[in-house]
Amino acid sequence: MAAYLPPWPLFSAFLFASLVLALTPGPGVLYVVARSLVQGRRSGLVSVAGVALGNLANALAAAVGLAALFAVSAAAFTVVKYAGALYLVYLGVRMLRPARAEAASVRPEPASLGRIFRDGFVVALLNPKTTVFFAAFLPQFLAPGAPVMASTVVLGALFVAIAAATDSLYALAAGSVAPALQRADGARRIGRGLAGGVFIGLGLFAALTGRR
Repeated sequence: MAAYLPPWPLFSAFLFASLVLALTPGPGVLYVVARSLVQGRRSGLVSVAGVALGNLANALAAAVGLAALFAVSAAAFTVVKYAGALYLVYLGVRMLRPARAEAASVRPEPASLGRIFRDGFVVALLNPKTTVFFAAFLPQFLAPGAPVMASTVVLGALFVAIAAATDSLYALAAGSVAPALQRADGARRIGRGLAGGVFIGLGLFAALTGRR
């Protein structure tokens, strides 16, 4: 697997960026927290598994699409890399803007574990921004000379694993710190600001570094 990973300086940047972005509340995190608050930690962890599977499916879709595109044209990598860099900067700027009211306080009705897993999978899978995000984010860290699809799948799976770990922490903490989570507007703003800075930094890094 090491052959599909980038050199350590770039790989460490990938791990740091993935951790920051995974910790930033998004639709998947909000779903996990809501389920944990309503039905407890077990339901929260089941929702984590559903969200992780949906994210993995999006990562695989991005890997297949990128591999097919790069097979058609060698110049496509440069186009995607710079387009991805611009998209990451755009996401960062949007995160730094004042956020609209979030639906974190909306609690879903109690449901069976099977339905919780299915709903988590659908929440992640049917979010079109997820595949676009993977297509923009992962090419910035592909190992030089490695097969595009294999390298993208490995990095995508690592990102999903990191996100699943942080989502599990949210699920385990939600029941015991529910009041704090509901009042954590300041923490969410700080998280969004940090993630926005990471997105912009990644975009600038990708735009200013050389071609693959």
